[in-house]
Amino acid sequence: MAIRSVRDLRVWNAGMDLVEHVYGISREFPREEIFGLTGQMRRAAISVPTNIAEGHTREHRKEYLQHVAVAQASTAELETTLEIGLRLGYCSREGTQSLLDETASLGRQLYALRNALQRKGPELPRSRNQRKPRPPAPGPRPQ
Repeated sequence: MAIRSVRDLRVWNAGMDLVEHVYGISREFPREEIFGLTGQMRRAAISVPTNIAEGHTREHRKEYLQHVAVAQASTAELETTLEIGLRLGYCSREGTQSLLDETASLGRQLYALRNALQRKGPELPRSRNQRKPRPPAPGPRPQ
């Protein structure tokens, strides 16, 4: 199957699912945590699919890899905030464990994506790029 947009990537879809699940579990957190742990957890979750999407539109593979690395770091941040929520008694072990498992699975998918991107050259296939190449800069005119 050809990948025509970020919506065709399984890893992006898994990230979007994760965001929904994080919002579901964090809805039960105390109101005073809305700008604290709740906000931090939600931002970490949102960062995963948004960085995948942004990286996917980049022209150079190195830029894509950088965004995948940020998405991976966000999964670690999310795991940490989930553990904090559990320790503070804001969420149940069952709900937290399923989200931790989902986050770990997504982290493995991101690792696989990163490895696949590293095996290829520096340029992304033209079908992936959203922008047209720039025309060459005018050089000196022959006299």
